[in-house]
Amino acid sequence: MKKVKDFLWKPDMTVEELVDSFGNLGYQAIELNEATKVVLKMKRTNTKIFLTFTSNMVTSGLRGLFAQLCSLKIPNILITTSGAIEEDIMKSLGIDFEISSFHADDTALHEKGENRIGNLIIRTESYMKFEDEMIKYLNKVYQKKQRISTSELLHEIGILIKDENSILHQAAKNNIPIYCPGIADSSFGFQLFMFQQKNPDFIVDTILDMQRIVTDLSFDEKKGLISLGGSISKHYAVFAALLSGGLDYAIYMTTSHATSGSMSGATTQEAKSWGKIKDDGQAATVNGDVCITFPLLITSTLDKMKKEGLLKNNQAHEKL
Repeated sequence: MKKVKDFLWKPDMTVEELVDSFGNLGYQAIELNEATKVVLKMKRTNTKIFLTFTSNMVTSGLRGLFAQLCSLKIPNILITTSGAIEEDIMKSLGIDFEISSFHADDTALHEKGENRIGNLIIRTESYMKFEDEMIKYLNKVYQKKQRISTSELLHEIGILIKDENSILHQAAKNNIPIYCPGIADSSFGFQLFMFQQKNPDFIVDTILDMQRIVTDLSFDEKKGLISLGGSISKHYAVFAALLSGGLDYAIYMTTSHATSGSMSGATTQEAKSWGKIKDDGQAATVNGDVCITFPLLITSTLDKMKKEGLLKNNQAHEKL
C-alpha cells in the first residue's frame, strides 16, 4: 500500500513534478494525479477522445488552452454548449472580458451595461459587435448551404475566423468536429432564429449530428472522455459512447457532487450502471474549480507526452 508523503517545495520545480507529487499527498490531489495517468493511457492506446466543456470555461482564460489542444490534436471530438460558441466568436473579434468580483454591486453593473459571470464581466455592447459579425458569417454559410447540421455550421464559421486562439478556428483547421446539441440556448441561437425569419429555408439540423456522432464511433475502437463541468455536453458524449459499447477511459472534473442527482455531479461509477463506461473502464473524478485543476492536469500530461514522442503536432504550442 502506498504511503502518504509530505509535500516539500524545491527550487525550479516543474508542473510535471508538482502533479507527480500529488500522488502521495491525499484527497483530491490523488484524484488529479490519477487523472493524468488516465489521460496518458488514452494517448498511448490511440484512444478516440471526447473533450466536453461548458460555456463558463470559455468565458475564462481556458478558451485559448482548448484551442491549443485542438492544434496539438489531443481531442478527436469537441462537445460544448451554445454560450461557449458565441463567446469564442466574441473573443476572436478582439472583445475583452474583464475581471470583477463575486461580490460586485449587480444593480450598478446592470445600469452600466455590464453582465457578470462569477467574477468576470461581459459588456452589453460586446453582444452588439458579435451580432453584427454573426450576420456576416451566416450570410456566407447560407450562400453555400441552406440545410446544415450544427457541426457543419460551426466548421464553416471556424474557417471564416482568423484568430489562432479560437476554438472554432483550430477545430476547423484540424478537422475536429464540434457538436453543440443545445445550439438554440444563447445569443448565438437567437441570431440563428432571427436569420431564419428572413430566410425560412435556412435550417440548422441538430438530428443530423446525432446520426454523425453515432455512426462515427465503433464498438472496436477505444473511446475516452475528458469532461469539464457537466450538463448537456457531458451527457451527449456519454450517451454516444453508450450506443457504441461504452467508454474505456473517463475523466470527470467538476464542482458538482453526486448528492444532487444531476448529470454534472454524476460519478463514473454511476455511469457504469448505465453502460456509459465499461465495467473495466479506467476513470477518475476530480472535484474542484476547473480553472485550477485542468491546467495542472493537462500541462503535466503534455510534458509527459512530449518526452514520449506522443505529440502529433509538437510545434503547435510555439505558434499560439
